[in-house]
Amino acid sequence: MSGYIASIDKLINQLIRLPGIGRRSAERIIDYIIEAPLDEIKRLSEAILKVKENVRFCRICHNLSEQEECFICRDPKRNRNLLCIVERPNDVNCLEKTGVFNGLYHVLMGSIAPLEGKGPSELKIDDLLTRIKQGNIQEVIIATDSDTEGETTALYLTNLIKPLGIRLTRIGLGLPVGSNLEYANPATLSKALESRQLL
Repeated sequence: MSGYIASIDKLINQLIRLPGIGRRSAERIIDYIIEAPLDEIKRLSEAILKVKENVRFCRICHNLSEQEECFICRDPKRNRNLLCIVERPNDVNCLEKTGVFNGLYHVLMGSIAPLEGKGPSELKIDDLLTRIKQGNIQEVIIATDSDTEGETTALYLTNLIKPLGIRLTRIGLGLPVGSNLEYANPATLSKALESRQLL
């Protein structure tokens, strides 16, 4: 028995399903909800619903968007000869904060993780190859995480892309082994992009 009334217990069970939220964090969030003004909680719930109803994946790169194509794919000022491959939409945001990359992105929607049963067929790799073959891509930058899954994915992609005769690079210095892009600061990511290595 939890000791909470039914409505709070139900909300705790919903909140702990969110990534990074344990029971204690859920209890703190509920304390905040109870003490906050009703209007504030209504705005929060409306914002959550709006995200769920309006946000989708870009049909070209799989970044988050409120339209069929994301703002990066629609931007005519982007360098369309340069394509950066990342694992998740959040990685796009991290790289954009550096202010040094002006190309396009391709979001794989994950990485190869055999222990989790996730292979290449679960990723957006077929779309990636189609984009490379049909577009005027001159350089592909692999910017997957430097953990085991990211390195496995990078190696797999290298084997697929290198025979196409396109310049292929991997982000370089600054990212510790085993780290994720989302935890790196903009200066580190900027240095990693600038020091990318030819594969």
